[in-house]
Amino acid sequence: MVITAQEVAALRKRTGAGMMDCKKALIAAEGDFEQAIDLLRKKGQKVFADRAAHDASEGAVFACSSSNHQESFLLVLNCETDFVAKNELFLQLGQAILEVAVVHRPDSLAALEALPLGHGTVQEAIVASTGTTGEKITISTYETLAAEVTVPYIHTGNRLAVLVGLQGAQGEQVIAAGRDVAMQIAAMNPVAVDKDQVDQAIVERESAVIQAQLMEEGCDGAKAEKITQGRLHKFFQENTLLQQPFVKNGKLTVAQYLQTIAPTLTVTAFKRIGVGA
Repeated sequence: MVITAQEVAALRKRTGAGMMDCKKALIAAEGDFEQAIDLLRKKGQKVFADRAAHDASEGAVFACSSSNHQESFLLVLNCETDFVAKNELFLQLGQAILEVAVVHRPDSLAALEALPLGHGTVQEAIVASTGTTGEKITISTYETLAAEVTVPYIHTGNRLAVLVGLQGAQGEQVIAAGRDVAMQIAAMNPVAVDKDQVDQAIVERESAVIQAQLMEEGCDGAKAEKITQGRLHKFFQENTLLQQPFVKNGKLTVAQYLQTIAPTLTVTAFKRIGVGA
């Protein structure tokens, strides 16, 4: 039987499957639209099961903020190869899932996967996409951040994203500053906002390294303690966001840069997530 291009396009629009997959499904279903959809779903389910044990370490990050900029959303959609990660349908799927997250604001990855997308759920859309690409596809990370102002940033290549939360001022200038800070986080990978938020385990590990170095240098007692505190201070300057030199103006720390935008502006939290992280 003859399957028209319009029928194939309509099935592709509804399912997100590739043009050839849609045409083959319509031919197998003898033009029955609903049966063709079922065939595509079954194909996706089979491929999804067959690829379950495969490593999906490639992919792309997706991030955006709510319309009032008080909440930002980030997810990592994974696949097996860089080729699929750059595929238009894969990127469209990730963007569609992100838009669902913004509308429904799920509080967990499981809740996100259960939300409606198209004519099924997010998870069903992922399974269908697996059938189309022939690769394992999965959401490995879903994160949100709420603050007075939040700013998302996606680094070049779609493999790294940052969410930044700020307080103390609002407006377009604050959003622009937030993007600058997000770029700083992407480049410098700080361990915390400031030294008070550094995990104690990190502090203890760094202290142990410093003390081992001092022992090798034959330094101990009060002098060693003073040197330890000095090196820890340097560690905090280099590795905590607000104390780091601002990458666009090394004469200012990030905290000082934010104060040039508004006297009370500061960062409350950030999240830095990458593909394969």
